[in-house]
Amino acid sequence: MTFVYRHRLATRIWHWINAVAIFILIGSGLGISNAHPRLYWGRYGANFDPAWLELPRFPSWLTIPASYNLALSRRWHLFFSLVLAFGLLGYMMASLLNRHFARDLHLRRRDLSRRHLWADLRAHLALRFHDPERPRDYNVFQKLSYVVVIFILLPLVILTGVALSPAMNAAWPWLLDLFGGRQSARSIHFLCMFGLALFTVVHLALVILAGVVNETRSMITGWWRLP
Repeated sequence: MTFVYRHRLATRIWHWINAVAIFILIGSGLGISNAHPRLYWGRYGANFDPAWLELPRFPSWLTIPASYNLALSRRWHLFFSLVLAFGLLGYMMASLLNRHFARDLHLRRRDLSRRHLWADLRAHLALRFHDPERPRDYNVFQKLSYVVVIFILLPLVILTGVALSPAMNAAWPWLLDLFGGRQSARSIHFLCMFGLALFTVVHLALVILAGVVNETRSMITGWWRLP
């Protein structure tokens, strides 16, 4: 067996902190959504205003806590939003210092060529997720998905969450203007949450297909066995 050191300590710590935080934030967020399951654009939105999306009432097995409790859902959500935000900040600082971004997530022009994308898609469909010549490297779909999550979805979900806080509104009123009003910020917050949930489902499916033991071990110890 040949092992390569694939994930540095900062990446592994952030991965598990993030996994717990996102799981609890989605569950508590769905609990908060049950209080008013309608989404609007603009500054205002109430029961009789036209909503662009009417959400279902999420079942208790999906929400945190399981029984409807808006105050408790908000407490869970606020605490783990801080965990998410400071975890992301620490991870970004560490990844700049250890050159994780430059080494592993740098997108080159050839990565985005039609030929390269098509070849990578065919490899995925054949359940080949790693280049046999450079197995340590991230494939292009990994790079694209991580760049979108780390630099777009997570910052947006954090900033829109801050914009929805009345205390933060008083300190930084420009945040609501930046997102076009409270209801627009709430809609963007929900869409980012949906994107993160979709990423999580796809990520877990690929871990299962690539080999649960090998992938999980690499995210605990850093060492990944070459397939």
